[in-house]
Amino acid sequence: MRIALVTGGTAGIGAAVAEALQGAGYRVAANYGTNTEAAHAFSKRTGIPVFAWNVADFDACRDGVSRVQAELGPVEVLVNNAGITRDSMLHKMTLEQWREVLDVNLGGCFNMCRAVIEGMRERRFGRIVNVGSVNGLSGQAGQCNYAASKAGLIGFTKSLALEGATRSITANVVAPGYTDTGMVAAVAPEVLAQILKAVPLGRLATPDEVARAVVFLASDEAAFITGITLSINGGKYMS
Repeated sequence: MRIALVTGGTAGIGAAVAEALQGAGYRVAANYGTNTEAAHAFSKRTGIPVFAWNVADFDACRDGVSRVQAELGPVEVLVNNAGITRDSMLHKMTLEQWREVLDVNLGGCFNMCRAVIEGMRERRFGRIVNVGSVNGLSGQAGQCNYAASKAGLIGFTKSLALEGATRSITANVVAPGYTDTGMVAAVAPEVLAQILKAVPLGRLATPDEVARAVVFLASDEAAFITGITLSINGGKYMS
């Protein structure tokens, strides 16, 4: 049974991914940041063990992965889902808003990949799936920080795919469009209505739809797929 680790794995897309991987036969660990009550409720409901650390902290990621591996075994599948928004037009954006989003969304991906990559190379197997965003492809006003972090994931992933290929380590991006999660629920209704007008399918994605794509890219059936960005955005942005 392969071990999968999902960051930001106790809510929204991350929770759907963790449960979908569990349903596909993986032994799953879910990382979370600060919401201990929700994380423990998720663990009680699903039986998936949860582990708290800040993905923006390099040492915390190294130590967290060590704890997961001590309890479950070597991490063979890593899903970098943890992400935040701190939206603001650039002329009003603070340095803190910029750094916090880049540190979590892009820095967290580096920190987590760095913590598992040596073991994957030694075992000559690995699956890394990084959760991007349609706005990392298309851009979005008020999200210079977020869009930059998600666009950065794509270049990072392509480079990692090249590095890992000879060791049977694949690295891919899943780029969801607007998805029915708590993050999107915080968007003002009138803004969300305008967003949906730009989606040809006319609705939000469900977390389960994104999760199914992640499970596929983690599977043996996707062994010859690496370095891609799989868009799940209802046609909002086609590339």
